[in-house]
Amino acid sequence: MQDIKQKFWLEKFDCFSVTGKDARKFLNGITTGNILNSENKAIKTCWLTPNGALRSLIEIIFLERNLEVIILAGNTHEIIDYFNKIIFPADDVLLSEPFLINRIQEIDESRSWRTYQPIFFKTEDKEFEIYKNKLNLLNSNDLKLWKVNQAIPSLDMEINGKNNPLELGFTDLIDFNKGCYLGQETISKIKNVSSLKQEIRIWKSFESNLNLDVEDKNLYINSAKDISVGKITSIFKSDSQIKGLAMIKRKYLKEGSYFYSEIFGKIILNKSVGSIFL
Repeated sequence: MQDIKQKFWLEKFDCFSVTGKDARKFLNGITTGNILNSENKAIKTCWLTPNGALRSLIEIIFLERNLEVIILAGNTHEIIDYFNKIIFPADDVLLSEPFLINRIQEIDESRSWRTYQPIFFKTEDKEFEIYKNKLNLLNSNDLKLWKVNQAIPSLDMEINGKNNPLELGFTDLIDFNKGCYLGQETISKIKNVSSLKQEIRIWKSFESNLNLDVEDKNLYINSAKDISVGKITSIFKSDSQIKGLAMIKRKYLKEGSYFYSEIFGKIILNKSVGSIFL
């Protein structure tokens, strides 16, 4: 009989607390989500550069007396340093030192990773070991593959100071009706004129003989390399498959299209179930 036991994603992330009566207002003015009016226990949102590029993917937990900011992808110290610099003397906002938090979430291969609410345990929580031992946890290799299939971006790969959250499939993490936030002007312009230049896609190689000496991460319309359709951003290799993520120009986004990589040969592109675009 097939094992249908539900699988779970467990990972440690950097986290810091934001306290004070202005905590919600402060985070609302920095991130893309609506922090003021959220009724969820945890919401996912983005921190952008002034030019609208994704700088960090974060999750905010709403507790009774404070908010906790979890860095799902990004540079924790960069975030805390920036946040501290823009706190005005009149603001009732205080940031804690960073600490680690254990994040557990149910996963589903056919649904977005944003479907399920996570559960959090601090390192000192006695219940954590008991709780996690009851779960069917993904091992590190399977977790990497699942993240690729969900198109979850990584720092210095998809999060590179150039790609914006709309290109990365995070349209649902942006509240287009709330007040100002960092990078809002650029994001609003892109939305209003539907001017996305590229979108993130999962690629999979059909080749077994790889040209690993080549550093060309471009993807081409054919082996003649006449036209570049995009660029590989991350790679996952196992004994059974080679796949990863790539940023693809919108004019070449036909589902199931075949393209060519000088490193990985013939590849196919597909959209992730976790991506939501304009």
